[in-house]
Amino acid sequence: MSKHPPIREVTRQNVEAIAKMEEASINSRTFGERLADRAAKLVGSWTFLIVQSALLVIWMVWNVLSPQHWDAYPFVLLNLILSFQAAFATPVILMSGNRQARLSERRNQLDLQVNLLAEQENTEQLKLLRLLCEKAGIVLGPSVCQSFEETIRPEDILQQIAKLDVPEGTAAISAASLNQSAD
Repeated sequence: MSKHPPIREVTRQNVEAIAKMEEASINSRTFGERLADRAAKLVGSWTFLIVQSALLVIWMVWNVLSPQHWDAYPFVLLNLILSFQAAFATPVILMSGNRQARLSERRNQLDLQVNLLAEQENTEQLKLLRLLCEKAGIVLGPSVCQSFEETIRPEDILQQIAKLDVPEGTAAISAASLNQSAD
């Protein structure tokens, strides 16, 4: 019998850890952030779009066809109301988006750190495997072993990417930001 937990247990623990991180992030929001998230969720829903569209159509039809039109064509009052709504909705939606972007950036940094750690662990494992093979008298191809045992320098990979002239926005990491995250 193995002393190690089954993979299901390991993945369950990982899923629970991530869920706890998500819950902590949600619970640590300020009142303004919670309000902005709710408003963005409401304004960004199909329900809001359909209800607002229906109200706009009713407003315009009523003011065109009814003898009692309080906002005749070109609907200046309606335009004022929609401008007022946009003036308040836009910054609230941007606040929510900025918070989500900060959270996403933290997740990306965590992912990068875990990937770098895994790469370092793999490199060490390959070195140990090569030493075990040498001790057991197993001959390995030297060029392949040496290239996989080299420590990967993220700055070198970023320079290779930069040489490909990748369009802006598709490779948003710079060598300077990578060096800062490694500190």
